[in-house]
Amino acid sequence: PGSAGAPSGDLYLRVKVQPDPRFERKENDLYTTVPVDLFTMVLGGEVQVPTLSGHAVLTIPAGTQNGRTFRLRGKGMPSLRNSKQKGDLYAQVRVQLPEKVTSQQRELWEQLRQASGSE
Repeated sequence: PGSAGAPSGDLYLRVKVQPDPRFERKENDLYTTVPVDLFTMVLGGEVQVPTLSGHAVLTIPAGTQNGRTFRLRGKGMPSLRNSKQKGDLYAQVRVQLPEKVTSQQRELWEQLRQASGSE
């Protein structure tokens, strides 16, 4: 309300959206990178993708190449003008190689190399 009987005025809010380290934002779309183990990239499987409201399950097809980007429709930021509309979430998969392998695992990798003819 206005002072001394004056009519009601307007309230202006200045909102600052804090960045989230998991995402890069471009308008209503979000971008993220998801680490995926080599076996899932080669054989296919499912991975968890972070979203604003928890996690979504992303199905990785067999033979997925490193750096491929998947679009999860409606998992981005809500529109300021229409809260029922949301942007998309783009998840780029990055292969995560094991840092250490056992001698048995190394032997199996060597067998795979020989079987593929990549010596």
